[in-house]
Amino acid sequence: QVQLVESGGGLVQPGGSLRLSCAPSISRVRFHAMGWYRQAPGKERVLVAVIGRGGVTTYGDAVKGRFTISRGDRGNPAYLQMNNLKPEDTAVYYCNADNRVRPTTSFANNPGPYWGQGTQVTVSS
Repeated sequence: QVQLVESGGGLVQPGGSLRLSCAPSISRVRFHAMGWYRQAPGKERVLVAVIGRGGVTTYGDAVKGRFTISRGDRGNPAYLQMNNLKPEDTAVYYCNADNRVRPTTSFANNPGPYWGQGTQVTVSS
């Protein structure tokens, strides 16, 4: 069964940048959409960003203007470039993917069935 493999994350100071990447464990697999959710301690998991075929994107309100999601030329891997990081961005970030063709806006409350293992992002001085 295909899995999502994440990399990136770590500790960064406020105002700094990090980049996450995510790719399927089977390289020939292409998902309709890929994205990230995050979960901070004691809070629900929320959408960060998602990108569909053709480069259509949806971002969570908290990251608009600071984060950019993209995909490789052949659809893999997906990247999340995070700039101007704030302490409130501290969370575990989970890659997510779906084969179903649907609007990226629908991912706000309905993630895909494929999940990565999660990677910790800590923003602290």
